[in-house]
Amino acid sequence: MQISGSTALLTGATGGIGHAIAEEMSARGARLILTGRRVDVLEELAARLGARALAADLSRPEEVERLLAEAGEVDIVIANAALPASGRLETYTIKEIERALQTNLAAPITMARTLTPAMVARGEGHLVFVSSLAGLAATPGAPLYSATKHGLRGFASSLRIDLRSSGVGVSTVFPGFIRDAGMHADAQVELPRGVGTRSPQDVARAVVRAIVDNRGEIVVAPPALRIGTAFAGIAPELASTASRHMGSEEIARAYEQAQRDMR
Repeated sequence: MQISGSTALLTGATGGIGHAIAEEMSARGARLILTGRRVDVLEELAARLGARALAADLSRPEEVERLLAEAGEVDIVIANAALPASGRLETYTIKEIERALQTNLAAPITMARTLTPAMVARGEGHLVFVSSLAGLAATPGAPLYSATKHGLRGFASSLRIDLRSSGVGVSTVFPGFIRDAGMHADAQVELPRGVGTRSPQDVARAVVRAIVDNRGEIVVAPPALRIGTAFAGIAPELASTASRHMGSEEIARAYEQAQRDMR
């Protein structure tokens, strides 16, 4: 997929990772449609990049429908918006569960369902879903977040198979701990020695690579985290035990405390 001259819809544009993706896509010549909840931040970014700003709250299905109607024809979709959804399940209200499922999973699926038919008819397009390492391996204290991110991977993987001969690509990007932006930076959690981070720009470059090279999955994490995640897929119980010894439960509690008001 050629980015230059394409129309790209980016959700979650008002966060630090969203900013980095918007800047990278703009530098590649994309015509951007940016969306997010913080109107002032969104409009400033859009003005700086010469993009369209369409404020929307993706936790509300009617807002997703309005956004898609106003966006019009789109060549590339980058579903980056997500609620942190950290914390043990019993700490959530039913309303908070619904908001997390709608924002993190239902909204991206709705976007794909609405926009994909026109892409298929044109024989060109690309969908990028920004997941998380939590979508590849279970983490403590985040069953709801893990559910949405695993679900996003499953949806994207199956959709990629269905669209394989249509000219429409589907990719999933899996960031690990991202410094200076995103949920990890917001929580200000100190990681164990040896657990590295990546930058928002690394995520943005991965998104571009996914589109240009039609990559199915890209992990954005240091080698140690990549190895640990792969091991968790093979031996989940052993990986969980090792993770606890490294302080994963303490990290999970810190995330929950820091992100409680973001639900």
